[in-house]
Amino acid sequence: MGAPAVAGDPLAATDAWFLTHGLSYFVPEQRRGAREALRGRRTVPLALLLGAVAAGLGAALAWLTGQPSVAPALMISAGMVAVLGYALTALRARPILRWALARTFGSLRTLLPMMSRALPLLLLFVTFLFINAEVWQVAADLSTGTLWLTVLLFALLATGFLLVRLPEEVDRVDDAVDDDFLLRASTGTPLADAARDLVADPDADPAAYAEVRGFERWNLILVLVVIQGVQVALMAAGVFAFFLVFGGLVMGIEVQASWIGLEPGEVDAAPLLDRVSVPLLQVSTFLAAFSALYLTVSTVTDETYREQFFGSVMREMERAVGVRAVYRALRERDAALGG
Repeated sequence: MGAPAVAGDPLAATDAWFLTHGLSYFVPEQRRGAREALRGRRTVPLALLLGAVAAGLGAALAWLTGQPSVAPALMISAGMVAVLGYALTALRARPILRWALARTFGSLRTLLPMMSRALPLLLLFVTFLFINAEVWQVAADLSTGTLWLTVLLFALLATGFLLVRLPEEVDRVDDAVDDDFLLRASTGTPLADAARDLVADPDADPAAYAEVRGFERWNLILVLVVIQGVQVALMAAGVFAFFLVFGGLVMGIEVQASWIGLEPGEVDAAPLLDRVSVPLLQVSTFLAAFSALYLTVSTVTDETYREQFFGSVMREMERAVGVRAVYRALRERDAALGG
């Protein structure tokens, strides 16, 4: 994806390049706006208002459905939606999400082979749970609110795990920066010429600006979280679809009913899907959410999966870190000359 050209000003051209590559916090003005939006005088009133509204809606829905677990599930979901909405607007994270989603769906041709390697082993493992009567008894006995809350729990655990482990991936990149790294990373960007000048200047040391901290570091982490989250969600959707088809084909209502301790006539069919029962939907949802958590952990901790999931993305991260180092060195040099 090319950056819009800004004639005669490599710094302005690089700001535009950052925005088109999902690096909005690399732009000083965007970073200041996001920092201002996180001040307590703006976030605390919004959080209190959201909490009050979500609590009221959760309590009302719990009373209408007779399921107390619906209340916390709705409150957590509302909080997640509100955080996403605030991030996309006040926190200037829209370019981050847009680029990460485009990057993920634009590389489906490489994602599909990756799924063909990862999914069979996962399905082999999870299928043993699927044909286990105890798992059916647990999952089928969950109320809608409890199942909703369980899926949210798995999602929050997976996200928390990524937020703990992915900073290590960013740290690996900025620890490896040298002059050759900067020249390689800046090739094809608005700072290609500036990188060569700075590397050739004995008084400049652009590699000294390579360490990524603060909002910029979180920018890179958020890109990785979104890309990883979408990939895992697609695989979890594949698991869910597989179990719906597999269960509908090979497991009759009589078998399902015996596993969950009901008579065949007491097992409800899903709307418009005669061969898919409500318990089958619940078990498939439960195992798909569990698979998402399992995949999240595996893709970060297993070296083979790490290379498959992060290989091309980490090259993008290297380029971002290299261009940022040259960008900051150039700004410092221009500020010093201007002074």
